[in-house]
Amino acid sequence: MKLYIIAGEASGDLHGSNLIKALKKKKEDVSIRAWGGDKMQEQGAELVQHYKDLAFMGFIEVAKNLPTILKNISYCKEDIEAYNPDALILIDYPGFNLRIAGWAKEKGLKVIYYISPQIWAWNTGRVKKIKKLVDEMICILPFEKDFYAEHGMQVSYVGHPLLEAVNDSKSQAKGTKNQATLLLLPGSRKQEIKRMLPIMLSAAQKLDKYKVVLAGLSAIGKEYYQSLVKTNSVELRIDETYACMRQSDIAWVSSGTATLEAALFNLPQVVCYSGNKVSYLIARKLVKVKYISLVNLIADKPLITELIQDELTISRLLSETKNLETQKQEILAAYESDVISQLGDGTSSKQAASIILTSLLS
Repeated sequence: MKLYIIAGEASGDLHGSNLIKALKKKKEDVSIRAWGGDKMQEQGAELVQHYKDLAFMGFIEVAKNLPTILKNISYCKEDIEAYNPDALILIDYPGFNLRIAGWAKEKGLKVIYYISPQIWAWNTGRVKKIKKLVDEMICILPFEKDFYAEHGMQVSYVGHPLLEAVNDSKSQAKGTKNQATLLLLPGSRKQEIKRMLPIMLSAAQKLDKYKVVLAGLSAIGKEYYQSLVKTNSVELRIDETYACMRQSDIAWVSSGTATLEAALFNLPQVVCYSGNKVSYLIARKLVKVKYISLVNLIADKPLITELIQDELTISRLLSETKNLETQKQEILAAYESDVISQLGDGTSSKQAASIILTSLLS
């Protein structure tokens, strides 16, 4: 059996790697070619393109890089056709993946979507396109099944795959430390890191009680972080995000998957977001959800503070951090009751692998 998997971001690489691991346990002879990252490659996928060359965030940024994106789409189609897989498995990344899905459907390929695009947040009209193009939709957020049902589409809900990854990491030793630790998680794309990390660093310098740790990614490059940090008072750790979360007391987190990861590690956090102003203004008109963090979206209430665009300032970061210190126990209790309890039993990758193989072998 041959499968072709496409993931365009760090979180997709993580979830794709766990899916590949589960698939190979159930069917040893499965062959996988993929767009993704190091984690998927480590699980045996033949990597075609790394996500670090694919991640463009925001309307303006996408427009600027449109020739590159179109070139990648064309190359991807050619590579899929040459590989001739039994199925195409798409992981989130809708701008790219839905274009590939349309082409694949015309070619008669089976299209499986693992981790639904966040069409419930904006552009809900895409659900009609998904109904036409996708043979099997596998969702990981509790409210997505109801969303699709409202639009006449049956999907499978398997729980969130982060539970597996975080539970594995939690079993490892925390290590010892002599000082409270503030963890900086400024995102997985250079453009968001460049906008947010300087603000985080300036604020962190005013918090003498904390050791400051910056969790970086090898896909971004150590040199890039060092060009922004310019101080020896910040400890830069590359590809050790979960170890950093285990060992930290509070975190400043870029919106995205990392907000949910922090909650699963019982880490009080302030959520940060700052993007291109024009892209942000466009998004604000289009986005239909009340929150930008997965924690608040799942809880359906503001459990954690979100500092968005002009709200992301040094003074606000400092004041919200003081609030974290006094409200820590209430935040941790809310994580458990309002978020973690809704995320399944930690077997989402296994369930997804079973659904995929059953769909292909039936």
